[in-house]
Amino acid sequence: MKKIFYLSTCDTCKRILKELAPSSDFILQDIKQEAITPEDLKIMADLSGSYESLFSKRARLYKERNLKEQNLSEADYKQLILEHYTFLKRPVILMDNQIFVGNSKAVVAKAKASINP
Repeated sequence: MKKIFYLSTCDTCKRILKELAPSSDFILQDIKQEAITPEDLKIMADLSGSYESLFSKRARLYKERNLKEQNLSEADYKQLILEHYTFLKRPVILMDNQIFVGNSKAVVAKAKASINP
């Protein structure tokens, strides 16, 4: 599967998509328009190792809900990501059996090298 989960209103996601220039065999899913399915999230968690690794602690809702003060479990992270798209660290790039999560320069560079060898 070749799929990129992103947010079309996010300038960082737009910049990364432009930089990666994925081929037409990639499915682009705007997570604001098309919610993440539990099946897709399970695939992401299996590849990344945990739901927590997919969770964005930068999300405004994370601060508003005072989640930092709570001891969140894997089930909590999963539920929160399914509940609201902003909790997913973006972008998430799935490529065969590889996953690239987030927008750090190192992650983007690895994704770019895998997409355009």
